[in-house]
Amino acid sequence: MQTIPMSQAHFDGKYEVEFKYRLQDRDSFLARLHSLPHQVMLKDNVEFDRYYDTQAGSLAQESKHLCLREMRPSDIKLWIVKGPASQQCQATRIDNIDSAADMLETMGYEVVLRLTKTRSIYFIDQYHVTVDNLEGLGDFAELAIMTDDETQLAHHEQGLLKLAEQLGLRENDRETNSYRELMMNSQTVPSPA
Repeated sequence: MQTIPMSQAHFDGKYEVEFKYRLQDRDSFLARLHSLPHQVMLKDNVEFDRYYDTQAGSLAQESKHLCLREMRPSDIKLWIVKGPASQQCQATRIDNIDSAADMLETMGYEVVLRLTKTRSIYFIDQYHVTVDNLEGLGDFAELAIMTDDETQLAHHEQGLLKLAEQLGLRENDRETNSYRELMMNSQTVPSPA
């Protein structure tokens, strides 16, 4: 399949419906994915995430996540805010990630976690499928859709569960923790530098 430019429409919306799965066999999963009609957005892109919070952890206490993400080689830079509800997620492109980091630090936020992952993104119909590898955590697949229509969340959940079944993903492989939570709870938490 061909690599296509980032379709902003796939990432627009105030709400995100997302299911994450641990991959027991990455190659088998990719074979199933490639057997379905799909488009490739990015292949083996490296994402560098910096999670911010106050020294007292006020964002975490409110179930909010604030992240700056830099993607290479695609050169995409994002400001991402998730929460407080599990399906609330907003992201916007930024031009100067270092300036954004300086602004956050000026406002009293500090880096509480750095996370690096290798990610490929595929589009299947209106859904996006990401295939991630995180050092020390393994391989994961995320199936997701962004929307502004809160009334469609249950409908999209059912669509994503159907897609998961087509891709051979099982309920017992579902991961409900965020990557941040997984990294914070693991023994291999990288220290912020």
